[in-house]
Amino acid sequence: MHESFSECQAVLRQGDPDRFAAALYVDPAHRPGVMALYAFHLELARVRELIRDPLPGEIRLQWWRDLLEGAGHGDVRGHPVADALLQTIDRYRLPRAPLVAMTEARIFDLYEDPMPDHDTFEGYAGETHGALFQLVALVLSEGRDAGTGTLAGHAGVAETIAAVLRALPHHLRRGQVFLPADLLERHGTSAARIVANPGDPGARAAARELAEHGRHHLARCRHHGETVTAGAAPAFLPLALVAPVLAATARADYDPYASVLSASRLQSLWRLWRAARRMRSAAGTNGTVPVAAWLTA
Repeated sequence: MHESFSECQAVLRQGDPDRFAAALYVDPAHRPGVMALYAFHLELARVRELIRDPLPGEIRLQWWRDLLEGAGHGDVRGHPVADALLQTIDRYRLPRAPLVAMTEARIFDLYEDPMPDHDTFEGYAGETHGALFQLVALVLSEGRDAGTGTLAGHAGVAETIAAVLRALPHHLRRGQVFLPADLLERHGTSAARIVANPGDPGARAAARELAEHGRHHLARCRHHGETVTAGAAPAFLPLALVAPVLAATARADYDPYASVLSASRLQSLWRLWRAARRMRSAAGTNGTVPVAAWLTA
């Protein structure tokens, strides 16, 4: 394996062990490309954690945008994730526009501006997590459209909701609110209020409603994933980790300011293993796998 792809594995193992584990269940021939996309997604997602002010973050994101648009930064071998990403794009003839949009969407992460409304939230989810699901499905399908665009859109929203709920205590401590403003308003609060007043009951009500939206999108995944090709199906394996996060918000002791919704490492590995096993056993003679066969509540 090329050195750059090996570095992507190391980056994922350290920074996003769940996606690293999920990638181990894809076709080994395509695993390097999948890990390159996952590592790129991680690079964008953690920009906010690496900077103190928005401007350096915007510069980092602009570097990726220029790279994808062909502006050029010389030899990219000094940046293994960039090198692996460009090789993956070339090998699978991946469209660059969704990757550029993914980069631009992450500008929102750099600021404390509230998420305006639910439609904007779903757009953000589609350009980040939704695009990732679809691009991985393309890689697993040798660059051919596997007909998973709608499924990827719903999967992206469901996974983004789970990610927001997991990170909610951390985000609130630093004054950042991904909960949509119209959702907060329905529960008698606002982004400014839930940041300034830890324990605001509106935050818990809004988080629970957002989790309900996530369950709706998982249901749509089951509906639109009735005939996913066996080759592309592993792209949606990370969905196995979403439902438990959404369910946790319904617990009586759920506290959006303190509750830890992330599963233990062992639990995540077991859930992925169980989902992969069900995925394999559900493969039909026509070469398709219904998502509902392995995406459990």
